[in-house]
Amino acid sequence: MPKARGHRLLTTVLALLTAVVMTACGARTGEDTPAGRVAEVDTSADTIKVGLLNSLSGTMAISEVTVRDALLLAIDEINAAGGVLGRQIEPVSEDGASDWPTFAEKAEKLIRQDRVAAVFGCWTSASRKAVLPVFERNGSLLFYPVQYEGLEQSPSIFYTGATTNQQIVPALDYLREEEGVESLYLVGSDYVFPRTANRIIKAYAEEHGIEIAGEDYAPLGSTEFATIANKVQAAGADAVFNTLNGDSNVSFFREYQALGLTAESMPVLSVSIAEEEVRSIGAQTLAGQLTSWNYYQTTPSAANERFVAAYQAEYGEDRPTSDPMEAAYTSVHLWAAMVEEAGSFEVADVRAAADGITFDAPEGTVTVDGETQHLHKTNRIGRIGADGLITEVWSSKTPIRPDPYLRAYEWARGLAAGDRS
Repeated sequence: MPKARGHRLLTTVLALLTAVVMTACGARTGEDTPAGRVAEVDTSADTIKVGLLNSLSGTMAISEVTVRDALLLAIDEINAAGGVLGRQIEPVSEDGASDWPTFAEKAEKLIRQDRVAAVFGCWTSASRKAVLPVFERNGSLLFYPVQYEGLEQSPSIFYTGATTNQQIVPALDYLREEEGVESLYLVGSDYVFPRTANRIIKAYAEEHGIEIAGEDYAPLGSTEFATIANKVQAAGADAVFNTLNGDSNVSFFREYQALGLTAESMPVLSVSIAEEEVRSIGAQTLAGQLTSWNYYQTTPSAANERFVAAYQAEYGEDRPTSDPMEAAYTSVHLWAAMVEEAGSFEVADVRAAADGITFDAPEGTVTVDGETQHLHKTNRIGRIGADGLITEVWSSKTPIRPDPYLRAYEWARGLAAGDRS
């Protein structure tokens, strides 16, 4: 094995083992670890560097390239308005290549070599878990823009996508209360997010008398779904809860449709399919299916009209916006506001200034919760249209306070083993 490859693999295996052990012990990641080094931010130039860490190749590129584009749009806007503390933002972009060891390696490079003030990126929970020890060890900051499974908080991460009580729990409430669902089939990619999310879904289902008719996983990037689709059909569940990620969704929904299953006969609610994925899979294949997010391109607000217009002016009128893109775009603006409030680019100062920072985001006003480093966010259930857009059919009306450990729910006790509530 080449030396560089062997070193990269060893580094990432150790990082993942650290994250897994800490999760198993119920620790709030980062709170009980020895203090690492303090990130050395390069403030010697007229510009300030930030890292963009996204999959620009591989199975997750279908989703992550657009996130990178939204990050660049936010940086351009901030620079056009005068920058941050009088400095222009200089993005340093790296390709995670849909590969966990690569994410860890590139994170280390951005922090140690480029000496960036913050990093924006990752999509899968596996990539986030791989880089988390890197950020904690180096005392740096990651802004993570995608909904995830919860049961985590780290002083090295600001989570600008939804946590479980802002996406999965409202989706289950909607299916039970509005759609009358009494049985579910669970389909997901085989990694951290789907498996943890489904643990939560099964705990909810047991509490509310919902039958789990089946549960299947496929490797991330898998295109073989004939067997799973046939099992879904045979189970006859009221609905499918889908936690597949990346281009596996293309294959699953094509097999699903080929069997004659429809949104009317057995609806699928997805938590990782947004407008960009709809475009790739095909609107006709997904028409009528449900999603749970905090933002859609159709979300009504003046801020969203400006965001959509600016994004499409930069990248093309046929390019849709989506929740992870919006959360990424919002994360850069929030970081800039934190820096301005702190009067400093140093990580400790930025974290200290974060609590209560707000931004008039395309999804609506979001507020940073300093304790958990998550955002207050409004949940929106959407239905996919034949035009490829997603229209809101239900919402929580007001922003939901983040509860990553689900402490407000009696049925969730024990999901985070050893959680010290």
